[in-house]
Amino acid sequence: MTDASTRRPDDAFHVFDTTLRDGAQREGINLTVADKLTIARHLDDFGVGFIEGGWPGANPRDTEFFARARAELDFKHAQLVAFGATRRAGTRAADDPQLAALVDSGAPVVTLVAKSHDRHVELALRTTLAENLEMVRDSVAFLREQGRRVFIDCEHFFDGYRANPEYALAVVRTAHEAGADVVVLCDTNGGMLPGGVREIVAEVLAATGARLGIHAQDDTGCAVANTLAAVDAGATHVQCTANGYGERVGNANLFPVVGALEIKCGRGVLPPGKLAEMTRISHAIAEVVNLTPSTHQPYVGFSAFAHKAGLHASAIKVDPDLYQHIDPELVGNTMRMLVSDMAGRASIELKGRELGYDLSTDRDLAGRVVARVKEQELLGYTYEAADASFELLLHGEVHGRPAAYFTLESWRTISEQGPAGTAGNEATVKLWAKGERMIATGEGNGPVDALDRALRTALERIYPQLAKLELSDYKVRILEGQHGTGSKTRVLIESTDGSSTWSTVGVADNVIAASWLALQDAYAYGLLKAGVRPQD
Repeated sequence: MTDASTRRPDDAFHVFDTTLRDGAQREGINLTVADKLTIARHLDDFGVGFIEGGWPGANPRDTEFFARARAELDFKHAQLVAFGATRRAGTRAADDPQLAALVDSGAPVVTLVAKSHDRHVELALRTTLAENLEMVRDSVAFLREQGRRVFIDCEHFFDGYRANPEYALAVVRTAHEAGADVVVLCDTNGGMLPGGVREIVAEVLAATGARLGIHAQDDTGCAVANTLAAVDAGATHVQCTANGYGERVGNANLFPVVGALEIKCGRGVLPPGKLAEMTRISHAIAEVVNLTPSTHQPYVGFSAFAHKAGLHASAIKVDPDLYQHIDPELVGNTMRMLVSDMAGRASIELKGRELGYDLSTDRDLAGRVVARVKEQELLGYTYEAADASFELLLHGEVHGRPAAYFTLESWRTISEQGPAGTAGNEATVKLWAKGERMIATGEGNGPVDALDRALRTALERIYPQLAKLELSDYKVRILEGQHGTGSKTRVLIESTDGSSTWSTVGVADNVIAASWLALQDAYAYGLLKAGVRPQD
């Protein structure tokens, strides 16, 4: 691990990430050492100043992480931080094995958690208030003697300050006087609101003169706002996690915090050019932790700059800034136009332009597309998540005929249940393509898989481009307004050719018929995308 101390971002303001420790406490996240190393590289690539790697000595996984980090991580921007606690009551810091493990980790920076709420000192640590202050003083001084930079996390600080402000301030002063570079005020239970955070941070700053940081949990939904309020009051160190991962409902989300500081507040907290990496980094980390990225996350969500209402689209056609707070490209995202029954001509024109069709000079054509979309959505179709089906609809209106590559004669599926519980699914398709009548069968894990295999068998010989096509996702929804087995069904199918993905939609009275319609579109779009000319 290369020491980045001579080339870290400006030390006047710290972006401190704790995804690998606090973020990993989210339910459903279980990181391997390899996962942690990968995420650390992504965070360094984004340009954060500090990456908290975990608690060496407390568990084997974190101890291994720091050992491998020394050999495998070559940070360009960040410094690695080891997390631990102040020494135990009644001992010396020099004799504490956990503090020794922090030194042995090789991390140039150490964050120590310290109790700042008097009730927690007496009930959780089971020691005196005076001894707790000595634990803070001794631990910070010892690590400073070992050449480590020290940050102190004052756990439950805001609750402690409200209960006993004199003692909470004494903890801050003790840490500061012992040599802690930053004293972090932690809203551990996540119960604070921005006004209270701003007031308390300002009071602590005035009373102690210490450099202050903020660590906010999101239990009131205010972690990002609380973090920014603390910065307004004078904090110069923000602790966050990627995508807001963390225990309970999570931590302050790194990406909205950095986006607000960089774009809204004019603070250059990242190295030049790194803000545009925000969306990519967010999604990359989500892939590593194996959680689907939040589509509606500020700045980086897939829907963060998606527009559906026709009124919005009309304004955006004139000037995108009329309904967008920033240019999406600043954070590596893109504007998207959604096609729905709320769409007007402007929405269709913008979506057409996005897909390579200029509809601005043909009002009749744009009007026909709008009418067709509204007609289809009355039947239960939705094109918001099915761009490929919409492009096929648009292609058909532009060219006066559908993009057809075969003509269906019939299809059928058979599902069998054996006496030992074994199941079998078989499908047969009969169709015409390029003047040939084709009959093909396929077996699969379900009737839709069997239909897919039968259709591929029938067409692959005359359309070899289909060899690359695969179905990658499949969703079924029973539409509202009808009940039971007689309800209409909507199916969304996601397909890929290995280099890109697309989604198609089908609606019918039963799930297999709806799946067939989505499947037809998936094949047609795959061929159209590959440059194959439709049948006349």
